[in-house]
Amino acid sequence: MARDAAKNKPADRYPGVSVLIVAYESGEYLGQCLAALEAQSFQDFEIIMVDNASSDGAPQAAIETFPQVKLIVAGSNLGFAAGMNLAASQATGDWLALINPDAFAAPDWLDKLYAATQAHPSLKAFGCRQSMDDDSGRLDGMGDVMALAGIPFRGGYGQPDPGPVEAGETFSTCGGAMLIDRSVFQSLGGFDERLFCYCEDVDLGYRLRLAGMASWVVPDAVVRHVGSASSGGPRSDFAVFHGSRNRVWVFIKNTPPVLFWLTLPLHILATLVLFMRHAMRGELAAPLRGLKAALAGLPMILAARRETQAKRQVTSWEIAAAMTWNPLDLLRRRVVIHRPKP
Repeated sequence: MARDAAKNKPADRYPGVSVLIVAYESGEYLGQCLAALEAQSFQDFEIIMVDNASSDGAPQAAIETFPQVKLIVAGSNLGFAAGMNLAASQATGDWLALINPDAFAAPDWLDKLYAATQAHPSLKAFGCRQSMDDDSGRLDGMGDVMALAGIPFRGGYGQPDPGPVEAGETFSTCGGAMLIDRSVFQSLGGFDERLFCYCEDVDLGYRLRLAGMASWVVPDAVVRHVGSASSGGPRSDFAVFHGSRNRVWVFIKNTPPVLFWLTLPLHILATLVLFMRHAMRGELAAPLRGLKAALAGLPMILAARRETQAKRQVTSWEIAAAMTWNPLDLLRRRVVIHRPKP
């Protein structure tokens, strides 16, 4: 097991894993998150936590109970992307384990993820099974999926947990609970801080794929996730605004040229369908603000696109092959896991 390798590691060496947490108005969840980490069977890790100017005092209270946690006080709300980058800049582990403060890891979560790095040395990013905290029989997600229309979604979100699932490739990994090689994270420039939060993990996974590397989901590694606990929920104005804006930016920035022009009509159509669903719920103001912000940021994101595509190592076809072409997968939020050919 991975924990056995950790026990044989010399005491004066850096930890194998740096666990990173960005806390913002996390309340009682933060203590539960840290308690679950303390109970891990794999113990070769450090914990680095960034306080994004929380007003609830939860980070300060937490380190009184868990003094081993290294606390970084940001001084302002940097967002998830910049907060994680700040935490990563202080990490010493070979791997970075990202976990949300409202996610509670099963005791063997790190063990399973670290074991996957040993079993698949060519892979550099690993996701897991996320269950709904209030309903363990439903998924919060199992790998992020990218539809051919350039619309990302969390595979299986809100759907019944399918039970045992074979590990395999997903388009990207959810930043709420994942493991990534620290040197690869640094080489990619970390998260794009312009996104602030929402879709920043998809953007990172997309850039990983553009660099020729895949993401892998480990269904046996499990966390329970409350979800959007500090942002008012997945349908709050805050979440919908950032999601609507960032989906456009991620599509423009990362989609390779041939694929971009082939799928642009699909992306526009899918966006219209999403807006119609918002309108039917009486929630159109936030996505419209998000779209307006996305268009206002076009010069910036087009410059980012030129930089991103200049580093691309794969073809449009290779990216398209990692997507789902079935529109029902998007409509039903299905789990999509690709099994590499033997």
